Amino acid sequence: MRTVVFFIFNRPVPTTRVFERIRAARPERLIVVADGPRPSRNEAHLCAETRAIVEAVDWPCEVHRDYSDANMGCGRRIASGLDLAFGISEDAIILEDDCLADPTFFPFAWEMLDRYRDDARIFMVSGNNFLPSERPDQDSYYFSRIPHCWGWATWRRAWKQFEFDAPSWTKDRDPVVFFGPPRIQNFLASQLDETINGKIDTWDYQWQYFMGINRSLSIVPASNLVENVGFGADATHTTTESPTHMVPARPIVFPLKHPAVVAQDVGRDENEHRMLYTWLKDKKQTPLRKFFRKIRQSLKEGRAG
Repeated sequence: MRTVVFFIFNRPVPTTRVFERIRAARPERLIVVADGPRPSRNEAHLCAETRAIVEAVDWPCEVHRDYSDANMGCGRRIASGLDLAFGISEDAIILEDDCLADPTFFPFAWEMLDRYRDDARIFMVSGNNFLPSERPDQDSYYFSRIPHCWGWATWRRAWKQFEFDAPSWTKDRDPVVFFGPPRIQNFLASQLDETINGKIDTWDYQWQYFMGINRSLSIVPASNLVENVGFGADATHTTTESPTHMVPARPIVFPLKHPAVVAQDVGRDENEHRMLYTWLKDKKQTPLRKFFRKIRQSLKEGRAG
């Protein structure tokens, strides 16, 4: 059954935009997961308004709602929501309220979920590609060890490997489980430490860790299929307005051209590491600032070519 898991909170405007794309895709099953208002904020009305938006399911659809009265925080709310979702569904597309998917993302993800359902080497399907545009004769996607989750999909078989508190990391703490040169491995290790210690409220560093343990792969589309429209003061993590808006979602062409072999594209992954993390050499610059400067320059060069 074609399933979408939709995470919402307190932002009715982007929620409306993302929900319209979900409505157009007409999934057979919709699982809506909502966090509760923070006690220190006057946002109960915004949470209620946001939840009302997703009541407008006007196509044949099995709907499940998991609404928390209390605020659980981003990390535990997403992790617990996916635990529930994969107790119901064998696989699913996962969208947060600020992840605006191109319409072609849905058939792309569903085709990938079907094609690689039993391939234990692959843990997820990403909707994101921040590298410059591919040539038309390239494959429709490639395999990466870098997971991006601004719109993604996965299977129950992969998610069951996830543990929010990552007890094996606490025991072993070996940065080499992460793909990349030592500076990347050490950075991701420190971020995972801070997440487990409660200093960062997220779930995706743990997910990257479990992908690393299993040396698993992510499917990356040849073009960026999901745009993050949530940068701003009301966001949880992406609070600074950013040139991410220069990485729009673009459609992918069907029928898909499949890679000949299932293997990591090391060259692309190394290019992305250079683009994403060179800021580590200059601690005076924030990661987002340098990250998006690289994206802007890469896109400019890609258009020029």
